[in-house]
Amino acid sequence: MKTDFKLLKFSNGNSKLAPNIFTFSMPAGYACPGAHSCKSQAVKTSEGFRIKDGPSCQFRCFAAIDEVLKPNVRNQRWHNFNMLKICRTMEEIVNLITASLPRPKWKFIVRLHVSGDFFSQMYFDAWMAVARQNPNTVFYAYTKSLPFWILRRGMIPDNLKLVASRGGKWDNLIEPNGLRTAKVVYSEAEAKSLGLEIDHDDSHAYEGDSDFALLLHGTQPAGNESAKAWSALKVIGKGGYHNQKRGRGWGGKDYTGKQLPKNYGGGTPSPVGMKVVA
Repeated sequence: MKTDFKLLKFSNGNSKLAPNIFTFSMPAGYACPGAHSCKSQAVKTSEGFRIKDGPSCQFRCFAAIDEVLKPNVRNQRWHNFNMLKICRTMEEIVNLITASLPRPKWKFIVRLHVSGDFFSQMYFDAWMAVARQNPNTVFYAYTKSLPFWILRRGMIPDNLKLVASRGGKWDNLIEPNGLRTAKVVYSEAEAKSLGLEIDHDDSHAYEGDSDFALLLHGTQPAGNESAKAWSALKVIGKGGYHNQKRGRGWGGKDYTGKQLPKNYGGGTPSPVGMKVVA
């Protein structure tokens, strides 16, 4: 047995994020207690893995699409979730995360939960402890698990940057508690009407202190307004990040400013053949 089998698994950058950002994820929908408008899951059927949208799904979680199309991604996320669920105390979770954290020789940032979310108070508290132990590293997360956050207001270390992701079960807690938010929008015009800047590289999340917008991306439920919006975005060339510059959103340059080829980067693969479970 490989020794790293007992560790959590992190990834490094993607078509949206810079290479100095490590990411940690768990299965979409299953590790998301606050998911509501975006709830989607990869479910196993007799025909393989398929997308299942939640009853209140308005816009599909792009991470669930990846789990249907990429077995290695799905397996990694379930590995992480299962390893964490074995832990019986916060100390065990902290020790597991600490042993698993990337240790590059250069300065890096950690994004929590490209998919998944804080699934318990003990797990939330564990990441607070890890952030305190690593004061020179920025950790950040979009979250719909607002009760766990609110219960620890005033105790969260400065290097743990949290953003309330709108569209969850507990959106009613956002305004009373003055939480910073991110909202998925269906067009640039919608963001402008709301007075929100659109983030394309997560810099608003880990550097900013104001509300912002995220442009819809990923294949959407047929017949929904989000599906029409996704089609319109693709027509104007803003349907996702796979043809955009790695780490800095739009314009064909990487995070250092170096020009990249027009069709650089991975991003969400074509959903051809992907089926939806009713």
